[in-house]
Amino acid sequence: MIRFALLGCGRIGVMHAGILARLAETGLARVYDIDEAAAAAVAKRHGAAAAASPAAAVEAADVDAVLVASATPTHADFIEIAVRAGKPVLCEKPIDLDVGRVRACQEVVDAHPEVPVQIGFNRRFDPGHAAAFAALAAGEIGELLHAVITSRDPGMPPRAYYEAAGGLLRDMTIHDFDLARCCLGEEPAEVFAVAGRLCDPALMAEIDDHDSAMVILRTAGGKLCHINNTRAAVYGYDQRIELHGDRGMVISDNNRGHNLAKYTKDATASRAPLQHFFIDRYLRSYELEILAFVAAVKEKRPPSPGFADGLRALLLAEAAYRSVKSGKIEQIEA
Repeated sequence: MIRFALLGCGRIGVMHAGILARLAETGLARVYDIDEAAAAAVAKRHGAAAAASPAAAVEAADVDAVLVASATPTHADFIEIAVRAGKPVLCEKPIDLDVGRVRACQEVVDAHPEVPVQIGFNRRFDPGHAAAFAALAAGEIGELLHAVITSRDPGMPPRAYYEAAGGLLRDMTIHDFDLARCCLGEEPAEVFAVAGRLCDPALMAEIDDHDSAMVILRTAGGKLCHINNTRAAVYGYDQRIELHGDRGMVISDNNRGHNLAKYTKDATASRAPLQHFFIDRYLRSYELEILAFVAAVKEKRPPSPGFADGLRALLLAEAAYRSVKSGKIEQIEA
């Protein structure tokens, strides 16, 4: 069993705590949050100990690894604390909102190559998405021509969320940038992006953010990927990947509560609505993400997605923002 220190007890931290306590391969030893009451509640629920500081949690003798689920501005600091303590770390995305800060953190990570660092792009581990990638790798659809990634939230988050998120393309689309790299099999070289204020124009203008986006990526070899995002899809949490090759196509589709289809005089093929929350849709992917990290730690090999993948996704987001501003195709930093 790998015993974890959990840093961060917000919504996603509480989810991770439950997974760590539930899986046979993991345990929860220490918990830290700036909100001491939140940390104490999580610790009590799962038989762990609340720590007085991030360093105290990480450096505890009964901790084998660290899971960072705190606010984004703390991620790079907590990664550095973990690697300097020699503790493998799984950190939620993004590493930071600033490329310069990520590169500074990379210097610390690179100075400790023996310490595994995995970045939390959990959607790679979604069973449907992973099956689509496997089908492509096995040649089942031939040579990939283009990919379409749809990612739509069911409703607008609170204003406070936007104010800390760092912008749509760094917060939401960054998952899709990582998936695009998995789909395309080669690094995107160019990006064209447009972003809109369509769901709540007044709020988006006030805080200088966007709630909708369309992004086109192109590799040096000419492969294409289209990403479409919106913050408000009234019909549910819409998460799909379509891979089109010269010999066929595969689709990783949405999840529902069940797959029953009803045929009546009032409706044809009516089905249960889409799941309405990201934890419901991607819970299994979070479990598989942690299991993959544990396997890498035990086998003493670099985990995937690694630190470099986190940096690449952020560089794609930055290039997309340049395109939104310029209205032109932008080159992506190497």
